Amino acid sequence: MMHIIARRAGAVAAALAIGAAGTPALAAGPAGVASTGSADFTKADQQVVLPPQARCAVEGPTTASSPAITRPGIKFGPGESSCTTTVVNPDDQTTTTKSEANGTGFELSALMSAGGPRLKVGKWKVTCDATDAGTTAGWSLGGLSGFPGLPEQIPNNYVHEVKSTAGTVLARVTFSEVVLPEPNDGSIALTLMHFRFTEESGVRGTVKVGETACAPTP
Repeated sequence: MMHIIARRAGAVAAALAIGAAGTPALAAGPAGVASTGSADFTKADQQVVLPPQARCAVEGPTTASSPAITRPGIKFGPGESSCTTTVVNPDDQTTTTKSEANGTGFELSALMSAGGPRLKVGKWKVTCDATDAGTTAGWSLGGLSGFPGLPEQIPNNYVHEVKSTAGTVLARVTFSEVVLPEPNDGSIALTLMHFRFTEESGVRGTVKVGETACAPTP
């Protein structure tokens, strides 16, 4: 089931289910990008850096794929993406764009040494569609493990605390993290899952699962 978030060019606030208060600001939205995720964190003085996996852009490359990759404390399974532009009116060159990334087999084990769970996501998808009138972002995910207590309907910018067996908060995961531009131009950026580690975890940095953004077409 896809969760949809819509914005219209020139609108004061998001059209659907976005609370403007406390929503991060974006300087300027890209025309259209998507990736299955990325990571940049340090544990025990060992840095793990994974640039955006299977990243596409409407300016190119318009398609991308990434193999399974494993680093200490983290895994991403195979993924793919496409960022396409369609001409809907050849006379005035009106276009639409669609940016989409599909990922599989995410696993985060970096918190286990601090008593935390092994966190898994079986599959996920993020999309961002744009027309000259506005943008629509959406997401879906399945096969979650290690995230007890999530609501059946996850709202935008929902924060889930990852705890150790002793109850210590080791990380905070923001689900459906929406970033809006200032000033508003109708664009939108979406990160499906954004991991931020606490000092008690012994890990510094962030991990992102499923990223996309787009802006209204010219």
